[in-house]
Amino acid sequence: MRGSFSLVTGQRPCRDLRGFALGLAVALGLVLSQGAVVAAEAKPPAGAEAPSKDPWERFNRAVFVFNGALDHFIIKPVAEGYEAVVPKPIRSGVGNALGNVSDAWSAVNLALQGKGTRAAEMTMRVGINTVLGLGGLMDVATEAGLERQSEDFGQTLAAWGVPSGPYVVLPFFGPSTLRDTAAFPLDQAYSSAVFPSREPQRWGWLGLRLTDARTDALPFTRMLDTVALDKYTFVRDAFLTRRRSLVYDGNPPPNEEDETN
Repeated sequence: MRGSFSLVTGQRPCRDLRGFALGLAVALGLVLSQGAVVAAEAKPPAGAEAPSKDPWERFNRAVFVFNGALDHFIIKPVAEGYEAVVPKPIRSGVGNALGNVSDAWSAVNLALQGKGTRAAEMTMRVGINTVLGLGGLMDVATEAGLERQSEDFGQTLAAWGVPSGPYVVLPFFGPSTLRDTAAFPLDQAYSSAVFPSREPQRWGWLGLRLTDARTDALPFTRMLDTVALDKYTFVRDAFLTRRRSLVYDGNPPPNEEDETN
């Protein structure tokens, strides 16, 4: 309330804002300093040429450093705290509910791709989990044989013949391709339409979605810290391989030259 004291700190809002700004500046300084420390790691090997799939490698590596620093100081600690404090059954329920929302968008994309049978299966999956799974908190459909088939609008564009384009690393959001980047706004528009639009509920749901996704990725990043000599190259190749597999429903052509999208 205007002119009132903070119930937490006993200070007026203006002092709270100054404290918040100072904390934000410190956090940003830590991110930038971490970026300076690992900048050498982000440089391409001497004499190496950027592969055709990654013509913007220098830019991508710079963004990769920034994202890595942000993750190191802020996002990863939050995910690790969430994993440590929240019991696994609750985390599973949250993941199931968020996944149920994504499943509805997958059904739409399957229909847009002309995969009517799979779209119907995903629609049934959403209905079963929503009704019998208490709003999606329990994944009843998987036990009934209706496996998740994750689809997004980037995969729909691929089915329509749009080429993937160059690899690109997005600030905050990480690995992508030019095609997936073009599809990203529509994917996000769906999420914005489904989740609460009023603040602070909207930011709470967004934070929960990001924390849940980052917690799921913790095993991968822990493995990455131990096996990857060049983390950028490892992440890029792993991402492109996975996306290629998803676009072709797990059965990609043996040679990239044979691809049509």
